Amino acid sequence: MTHPADDAEPERARALVLRHGWNATAYQILNPGIAHWYTASGDAVIGYARHGGVYVVAGAPVCDSRRLAGVVAEFEREVRANGSHVCYFGAGARLEALLRDDPRRAVVLLGANPEWDPAAWAAIVARRPSLRAQLHRARNKGVVVSEWPAARAGGNAELWRCLREWGATRGLPPMGFLVEPRTLQRLDDRRVWVAQRDGRVVGFLVASPIPERRGWLVEQLIRGRGAANGTNELLLDAAMRGLAASGARYVTLGLSPLSRRSGVDDAANPAWLRWVLAWIRAHGRRFYDFDGLDAFKAKFRPERWEPVYAIADQRRALPRTLFAIAAAFSQGSPVWFVARAVFGAARTEAAWALESVRSTIRR
Repeated sequence: MTHPADDAEPERARALVLRHGWNATAYQILNPGIAHWYTASGDAVIGYARHGGVYVVAGAPVCDSRRLAGVVAEFEREVRANGSHVCYFGAGARLEALLRDDPRRAVVLLGANPEWDPAAWAAIVARRPSLRAQLHRARNKGVVVSEWPAARAGGNAELWRCLREWGATRGLPPMGFLVEPRTLQRLDDRRVWVAQRDGRVVGFLVASPIPERRGWLVEQLIRGRGAANGTNELLLDAAMRGLAASGARYVTLGLSPLSRRSGVDDAANPAWLRWVLAWIRAHGRRFYDFDGLDAFKAKFRPERWEPVYAIADQRRALPRTLFAIAAAFSQGSPVWFVARAVFGAARTEAAWALESVRSTIRR
């Protein structure tokens, strides 16, 4: 297996992604902290993070569709030879169709990707008075959006400042794997739209290519301090129109976790897992607003919602696999990650309470 520290050929993985990238997460395997495995013939790559004897694959193998079954078989043989397990996190329809009838596997519905043909975006805006109102609101507040070349965006201190401001508003500590925040470090084939107000950066959008679909993943939509209402909508509008003008046929905002909009029933998920996910959705809002994110993406009227899955190679190893997935995203111990999140939330609540007391005294 090849690990991040000893992968001397990052351009090899990039070339395969640009040739065969189909899954929405394909380009994200180039993000920091993701290791690469190559087939013996060198015609396919898999990005993964390993935790507790589980190889958590970022999406699906990047390969010619005709080679998918062979690549999966070769990879899993090698993993099992190490006494380990595999889970494909963020797998789309192509891999799910290949593996769903294997009774040994656990296929877990994670949520859905909202999808558009950007050529139809102008018509969506024309039919949505509320969306047009948001766009007008941002423009009237002086927000202007333009596309920046990678050479300008990559080392721009204003973008990094905006990213830090956004990060300070999150309920969770910084995560990695498929939610890596440091995309500005490696823009290469990505495209960047920047929102400015009175010359100051107040937000930006990063889109990553999905080459085999002539598509793009909106990987980041960042809003900093001073951003007017409608800034995110204005960024997305500019990106959709720009991507349509360059011939793109597919855009997704990425996974909406726990979304029920794909029309796929989650009854196949184990009962205990359905209970856990329902509890997280109901009580985890302080740290991650699943319903709010889902509603935000839905208001742009996607043409489709593609179901997204986690596919584990062993049903009986599912609890261990879920822990490994959590470790991949938290970049270490999930227990310590949750403890940091709780401590951060308590500190924020204390700061709010103190400010409330001060305001009362001042009055």
